[in-house]
Amino acid sequence: MVMPGKKDTGTKERLPIVAAYLRVSTDKQTILNQKSEIINFCKHQELKITMWCTETVSGAKKENERELGPLLKKLQKGDTLIITEVSRLSRKMINIMNIIHQSIEKGITIHSIKEGYKFDSSINSQVLAFAFGLCAEIERTLISQRTREALARRRALGIKLGRPKGSLRTGKLLAYEAEIKELRREGVSFQKIAMRYKVSAETVRLFCLRYLIKTPQTFPKRNA
Repeated sequence: MVMPGKKDTGTKERLPIVAAYLRVSTDKQTILNQKSEIINFCKHQELKITMWCTETVSGAKKENERELGPLLKKLQKGDTLIITEVSRLSRKMINIMNIIHQSIEKGITIHSIKEGYKFDSSINSQVLAFAFGLCAEIERTLISQRTREALARRRALGIKLGRPKGSLRTGKLLAYEAEIKELRREGVSFQKIAMRYKVSAETVRLFCLRYLIKTPQTFPKRNA
């Protein structure tokens, strides 16, 4: 939720925005600690918050899918964004780096309180941003490498790659295993069971083959 401060109606010139971004992942968490840290930081830096942006959302989501996206678009050259730590921006280093890089390009200053970082157009900030970018690139390379190695190991073991057909849907029926056993024992068809649990008849058939195969009496020949 973005809450702008009081507008200055006495001048046509746009005043710089000092925005604070606070994020928690769940409703069980609180932004109070973040807000307190930002207020104390601003007192020491003689900054006055003109806009607060708070939201409860996972940092795994891209900024465009959060309130952070519109906030970043609103900020312009000379504006300031304050966060308690860089992980508030994202849980992914690559996304953090993109946000920092784009902000520096626009002339926006970012303060990250806990780490003591200040990202702006200065040489020191550009070196720090380069280090972040390098970390992001290494992270992306390592993820790709681990994925390739894992797939290679599975191939070497003769494991067929890809999700087995209907595996997600059959897993949904595990909670009803006892009920399905009883229904099949009574001679209820795959189609009727499928309608009951809102899946396809093929999903029910695969479920029975995978999980009920040890009880052949549950597979009557009729109505299958």
